[in-house]
Amino acid sequence: MSALEVTTAEAFIKANTVLATAHHVPEIRLYLATEITPIWQATEIWLAERNIEPPFWAFAWPGGQALARHILDNPALVAGKRVLDFAAGGGIAAIACALAGAADVEACEIDDLALAAVGMNAAVNGVTVRQSGDIVGSACRWDLILCGDVCYEAPMTGHIMPWLASLAPMAEVWIADPGRAYLPKSGLAPIAGYRIETTLELEDRTNRDVTLYRVLPSG
Repeated sequence: MSALEVTTAEAFIKANTVLATAHHVPEIRLYLATEITPIWQATEIWLAERNIEPPFWAFAWPGGQALARHILDNPALVAGKRVLDFAAGGGIAAIACALAGAADVEACEIDDLALAAVGMNAAVNGVTVRQSGDIVGSACRWDLILCGDVCYEAPMTGHIMPWLASLAPMAEVWIADPGRAYLPKSGLAPIAGYRIETTLELEDRTNRDVTLYRVLPSG
């Protein structure tokens, strides 16, 4: 985005969110939506004008909270490592990695508004998170790749899983899944589990059991 577009995106985020914390990760402050409908309506206008994705970045989804909680409770898992937060949303997992002592943290998103939110959220928490766009197919340059709740649609899963599996021999790849229908049935090893409170505006229940998996190298 240009400097003007970044400024406009930041103004939109500040106007439609408040600084708050996710229930299970009180250490991290984020620009979050507190009322569902207004930001979705506002972003529909934004979408029509700028072809921007829906505001998934404005919510601390169960997968991201589980990743962040696991990292903050086990900082040695990321300390000194090069980390990618894939499909980062607002960047809660990336920020957790930076706070836990990762050597380099990168957050990727195809949504420019989400990338603006990542930058703002990182700044609020006093950490540095590099930002990138669509990187599916890129060669591995990370030690650890974090994926929070990425298997919610068949096309998305089919697009990203072959690439993630191809990286598994060179880096640890984690997927935090809250029971989505398109999670692969094989090639995953569970690492940890978390029960994350959610809201009926976002989910069909008041909590989600999130399992953190490691993607196994094929063959």
